[in-house]
Amino acid sequence: MKVTIIGPGTVGMVLAYTLMLRRVAREIVLVGRNRTKAEGEALDLMHAQAFLQVPVKIRAGEIADAAGSEVVVMCASVPTPAGITDRNVLAAGNAALMKEILPQVAAVAPDCKLVMVSNPVDPLTWLALGLTGFPRERVMGTGTLVDSIRFRELLSEMLEIHPDDLRAYILGEHGEHQFPAMSVAQAGGERIDDTPERRALCERAKNFGIEVFRKKGNTCYAIGLAAAYVVESILMNERRTMPLSVRIDGYLGVSDVCLSLPVVVGKRGVERYIHPELNAGEQAAFKKAAAAVRKVIDAVG
Repeated sequence: MKVTIIGPGTVGMVLAYTLMLRRVAREIVLVGRNRTKAEGEALDLMHAQAFLQVPVKIRAGEIADAAGSEVVVMCASVPTPAGITDRNVLAAGNAALMKEILPQVAAVAPDCKLVMVSNPVDPLTWLALGLTGFPRERVMGTGTLVDSIRFRELLSEMLEIHPDDLRAYILGEHGEHQFPAMSVAQAGGERIDDTPERRALCERAKNFGIEVFRKKGNTCYAIGLAAAYVVESILMNERRTMPLSVRIDGYLGVSDVCLSLPVVVGKRGVERYIHPELNAGEQAAFKKAAAAVRKVIDAVG
């Protein structure tokens, strides 16, 4: 099982390290503009994997070395400006980067599943579909997966229920226009009441990424583990349900835009698209998110 990570920066290396520790992939290829650094990262991981019972082959390479990959993960990005408050400022630069890289990926690994991590993830996931020509089930972005996990952690403290036992999602845009789907949130089959205090947790979760960036200069652990969670579900055919950025084709009258919805992830990529019965306010929020992402797509597409 081969995984290629394009962009072995802080996020890409947390992902690579996690996949190695979990012994999910048998081969990991690191592709970056700085080949020397990628080689150093690969050597460091190779020395670390000597402590594992199941060895993993790790090497640096070029895009051509993605051939035969079951999963390709896109973590590459232009530099993030200091003091960033909106991921969309990266849209133009990263769109140009995707236009350079992704057609090459599609040419050498035409059967891979593509996981988009680079920001802004919703417009870039939409762009990736066009640049690769892959079917929608084989292209997905990490979307609101980390936001949802943060939300569950906060909700867990308030409800005094373990976060793994909560079925609560943040949907829509990975950004300003995300929203909690409280109308379908449950614990143990019982609905979680929608209150202003619980909805306010979504705002806290939404702002955590920017807060972490301001304090340490990047975000890497949560998103790196989130990407590993997606990759593992694909490689191991776990068929886990998670909110990911996928192309919306008619849900709530929204089409041809990528937003986060719950999907089932397995060997084929997205195995099933789940369409929750949202209330009127949440439906409006979903459509507002679609309009916001569409605006960015139109600017860079």
